[in-house]
Amino acid sequence: MSLVDLGQQLTLYVTYFVLIIGIIGNGINIIIFLTKPTYRTTPCTFYFLIGSITNFIYIIINFPSRIVTGYGFDLTRTSVSWCKARQCLVSTLSLITLTCSCLATIDQFLVTSQNVNLRRRSNIKWAHRIVLIVIIIWCLHGIPIVLFRNISPISKTCTFTNVVYATYIPIYYIVILSGTPVLIMTFFGCLTYRNIRETRILAQQQADRQMVKMTLVQVILVVICITPYGIDNAYGLITSNAQKDATQLMNENFVVTVVTLLSSFYCSGSCYMFLISSSSFRRAVKDRIFWWRRANRINPFQAATVGRAS
Repeated sequence: MSLVDLGQQLTLYVTYFVLIIGIIGNGINIIIFLTKPTYRTTPCTFYFLIGSITNFIYIIINFPSRIVTGYGFDLTRTSVSWCKARQCLVSTLSLITLTCSCLATIDQFLVTSQNVNLRRRSNIKWAHRIVLIVIIIWCLHGIPIVLFRNISPISKTCTFTNVVYATYIPIYYIVILSGTPVLIMTFFGCLTYRNIRETRILAQQQADRQMVKMTLVQVILVVICITPYGIDNAYGLITSNAQKDATQLMNENFVVTVVTLLSSFYCSGSCYMFLISSSSFRRAVKDRIFWWRRANRINPFQAATVGRAS
């Protein structure tokens, strides 16, 4: 089997897998963050909620079309509307969810800080406003995609037809989509970890240790999934004018396939990282899955009171 065939098979089966676990995982996140009272009042979980919603929509839009393309039917080659809309939505949703991850990490730095003024910056009302501003900014950022994305009359592929905007795309992949989120989350993740080490009683800072763990494992997930994608795009930009033979091009295309598939685990893996890192999140998920047990659970205090009354 050639690398081309192997890449196609990997893309198909890994996309199926990520689609399934992503729908389940983000669905669980949305339910837990919406229904658990203690999760509804903190900025960090609000960022997690918005990130999970955008991830869910991203998966529904992006992965089924990728699977269909694997079977030889690429709608972006035949529909100009889908060519424009798909890329615009995928780009905008990716930026929103990565920004929410950055904001969650910054929020945990604020919450765990020994500085009272910094801790006051963690505010649910401000979180609502910040997310609204973020959504507006990234939606405006997606407008040029709608304007300049089209089906090329020469190659019959969905691509950017504006030369000036096309030069911005590598910068977008390397700086905005990869480098900046990784740097921000790594920086504030390290600061949060330092705050924890310097604070003996975390409760005095009104911080939830479980929430800190969830945020830090999200940082690890982003670094593992997004960093190789940014490095590969940087390599492609640096070597774009180099002479390459067919074998090298095939090897590089296979690497692109692998790092692209690896990056897709970011939008589907947060729930499972939360389950690994947080016992309170595991209990919340267990209570929602086995809801009938919770309904049939007997309160011992209530039972004792009934016994005395009788």
